[in-house]
Amino acid sequence: MSYIDREKALRHPIAPMPFEVERGRLRMFARVIGLSDPVYTDLDAARAAGHPDLPVPPTFLSNALELELPDPLGWLAELGGDLTKTTHGAQGFVYHKMAYARDELVLRRRITDVYTKKGGALEFVVKQSDVMRGDEVLAEVSFTIVLKHPEAA
Repeated sequence: MSYIDREKALRHPIAPMPFEVERGRLRMFARVIGLSDPVYTDLDAARAAGHPDLPVPPTFLSNALELELPDPLGWLAELGGDLTKTTHGAQGFVYHKMAYARDELVLRRRITDVYTKKGGALEFVVKQSDVMRGDEVLAEVSFTIVLKHPEAA
């Protein structure tokens, strides 16, 4: 059984992830999650509501964006985490400003905590992604992944 070294994890660099918010993708996302407000799908409605472009629905900025990377959990594997023993633990959002279609955004990612529970049977790794537009922090997205160590119980 191997646990992640907390101090090493807190210093571990994770490459930033740049991406452009595309209107078509926002429209599809809004439809998939059942947003019926036309400000999320119709540019004229968005502008009539005072937005410069289609607003980004809140959960669009989730860690699901990272699933498009070739190795979305590579940072965890680099720390020695066994990817066959992972599960999603939690996700949280803190919003500061709106993001819009055509924005050039960057996810600045880092590990903020590592801890165990249940006598070491569960190990929690908390990663935060700051969603940046230039120097502005638009949102902070936290993601907790759980590594299961049943042999510790």
